Amino acid sequence: MRTLAYGSWPSPIDAALAAAHDGHPEYVGFVGEEAWWIEPRPTEGGRRTLVRRRVDGTEERVLPAPWNVRSRVIEYGGQPWAGAVVDGEPLVVFVHFADQRLYRCRPGGEPVPLTPVSPVGGGLRWADPQLRLERGEVWCVLEEFTGDAPDDVRRVLAAVPLDGSAAGDRDAVRELTDDRHRFVTGARLAPDGRRVAWLAWDHPRMPWDGTELLVAEVGEDGAFGQARRVAGGPQESIAQVEWSADGRLLYASDRTGWWNLYRDGEPLCPREEEFGGPLWKLGYRWFAPLDSGLIAVVHGCGATILGILDPETGELVDAAGPWTEFAPSLAVHGDRVAAVGGSPRSAYEVVELDTGTGRARVIGAAHDDAVDPAYYPEPQIRTFTGPAGREIHAHIYPPHHPGCTAPDDELPPYVVWAHGGPTGRAPLVLDLEIAYFTSRGIGVAEVDYGGSAGYGREYRDLLREQWGVVDVEDCAAVATALADEGTADRDRLAIRGGSAGGWTAASSLVATDVYACGTILYPVLDLAGWGAGETHDFESRYLETLIGPYAEVPGRYAQRSPSEHADRITAPFLLLQGLDDVICPPAQCERFLARMTGRGVPHAYIAFEGEGHGFRRAETTIRVLESELSLYSQVFGIDPPGVPALELTR
Repeated sequence: MRTLAYGSWPSPIDAALAAAHDGHPEYVGFVGEEAWWIEPRPTEGGRRTLVRRRVDGTEERVLPAPWNVRSRVIEYGGQPWAGAVVDGEPLVVFVHFADQRLYRCRPGGEPVPLTPVSPVGGGLRWADPQLRLERGEVWCVLEEFTGDAPDDVRRVLAAVPLDGSAAGDRDAVRELTDDRHRFVTGARLAPDGRRVAWLAWDHPRMPWDGTELLVAEVGEDGAFGQARRVAGGPQESIAQVEWSADGRLLYASDRTGWWNLYRDGEPLCPREEEFGGPLWKLGYRWFAPLDSGLIAVVHGCGATILGILDPETGELVDAAGPWTEFAPSLAVHGDRVAAVGGSPRSAYEVVELDTGTGRARVIGAAHDDAVDPAYYPEPQIRTFTGPAGREIHAHIYPPHHPGCTAPDDELPPYVVWAHGGPTGRAPLVLDLEIAYFTSRGIGVAEVDYGGSAGYGREYRDLLREQWGVVDVEDCAAVATALADEGTADRDRLAIRGGSAGGWTAASSLVATDVYACGTILYPVLDLAGWGAGETHDFESRYLETLIGPYAEVPGRYAQRSPSEHADRITAPFLLLQGLDDVICPPAQCERFLARMTGRGVPHAYIAFEGEGHGFRRAETTIRVLESELSLYSQVFGIDPPGVPALELTR
């Protein structure tokens, strides 16, 4: 065992290795007997590809580069593909990221466009496709821009002909609903084909604030009748809706303060747990009914697990296996359930559960230990006490190395990670970007601050009109507690976050003196600008919940914006931004930096061409991690081997 200073331990987990393993499988589904899913390709420009698992167990990439299976509906996207077996062969429809057109393809063949390109604004976009082979159509969410402004947009449910007749003719797309609601999810058709259900909501609500569950009759001609609301409202969030095999309506509602399951309005398994979550992407599935009447569910408080619910008895049996966290991505076929699960010792994998035998196994994107697992971090699940005695949930990753220790008289540096959303949550799953730091002797603390999902609506609502206050306080409380208990070096604390977490990181540098430095990724920095046309339509009214209506509290927008208080920042920072980001645009960073000019605060700004909101390319992730580590080395006085120096300007 070598004795070396924290932060200087040699590690086999370099930035290139972490970047190559960035992202995880999602949007699982069945095409006949085969399981299919989407996988990231960081080293191929960050594209997403479609993968199939044949009946013989072999995996095959369906679409070669440059095909990129990813939707931009509401910018965060959603389910981008659907498939079925037709004439003994798979038929798949998918959304291509570059032009957002819907395509039809068979494996080995060239994709054929089904939808036209629109020259107006952001064009035509599609998500959550549902194949209706009996009608020769695919039903989708259509997002159509009517002008150049971010809010010049309408969303409806629409039917696209599978024969390609709409590829050059917008009028050939059959609209199934009107556009009275600003946002809609994909249609779910009842087993008898006579009823259809979907979710809708309107500004200023976000889907975790309040949604409506709508049901309509489907005519012989495929037209939808008048929609009627059967559940939900301004104060009730319906996260997902499906039909049981016998034609009863299943949905997840938070009417009790927790997203629980209901069947035709009756609770199935009332618990202080979540059976749903924030609908950031259209097509998330926390539950899936089986033909047997059982229901596959992803549920839990904080962490989520895969289980099988018997709706008649309320009995819930969890799947056995090493996976301690499951993503909201479920598909069923017969007695089989496909899911995406991970753990602190393994990245997300595609898992199949046979409900007949109870056996669960990995069937795709299998975790492969690229390095000795002895270098993986060993997380601690902790609950801290924050202001007013409120609970703060966090995952603590101490420095960890199988061959190195630090001098007895030294405490480690720690970086507090603030997740995005802000209605998000930090999953307890192996992340080599965290291991990149912990294996070098730098601790990481992931904080599920007040406002995070997974702990009930009361916890989620702590952030209402308190963004920039509760999140900042909770992160600081965890950092301070780690220092007070002797876990972390009080003088070597940092804050880091992306998107809403970037806001929290920047706000923390403005409002506290807890941190010696910070890393800010694609952030919100100027509330007034962000809420006045700089961001996309989906979140354009989000600040009314997080801050308050601008007309009523304009001073609060200025008071909390980091860009308005750049003079209060004295700690060095690294600012990272994608130039194609339409959610948190580069203009926010540019105004912020202009106000830092001449103030003498060491900082660096790196902008990445071809990157949007959330970095996907391997070369970008490498630069980010190495630059971040260099910042910490300069501020904390550590010497990590082999890290390119980041030039800080003043």
